[in-house]
Amino acid sequence: MTVPPAPTSSPSWAAPAVVAATVLGVGRVPFAPGTFGALVGLPLSLGTGWLATRFAAGVPTVAIEAAIIAGMAVVGIPICTRAASLLGRKDPGAIVLDELVSMPMALLVVSPEARTPAVLLLAFVILRVFDITKPFPCRQLERLPAGLGIMADDWGAAAWTAAIVAIVRSLHWF
Repeated sequence: MTVPPAPTSSPSWAAPAVVAATVLGVGRVPFAPGTFGALVGLPLSLGTGWLATRFAAGVPTVAIEAAIIAGMAVVGIPICTRAASLLGRKDPGAIVLDELVSMPMALLVVSPEARTPAVLLLAFVILRVFDITKPFPCRQLERLPAGLGIMADDWGAAAWTAAIVAIVRSLHWF
């Protein structure tokens, strides 16, 4: 699916898909919008962890939290597709829903009760580095069509982050 050319008029920042994809306008911050999107993802990761513990009843908390995050990721694909179309670009910087969802994804390797400020900061910094540098396969995932490409490269960055955080924690550095 390709994104149509830029609209001739200014984008509709009030369109529901744009509001959602920019995380209520967070993506409109004039500098480092992805960083701000990931920052909003930090309390979201605490919320998904808390919510998962409330529904655990015999099911591993991580499974419930993964299901919640997967749901957000899947819903994010058409939202990002529509927002990119409305904004007239393949992956506008203002779309930060991908960073928002990738933060709790990266923290799935850390139990909700172990998400200390130091662990959150570690994951945040690592995620931003991987999102910016796009190690394999992030750059390739970014080339997927429309909203899938917008979201998937951040899933790759989240996977790299989760691996590093898991290693660092297993070595008892955090």
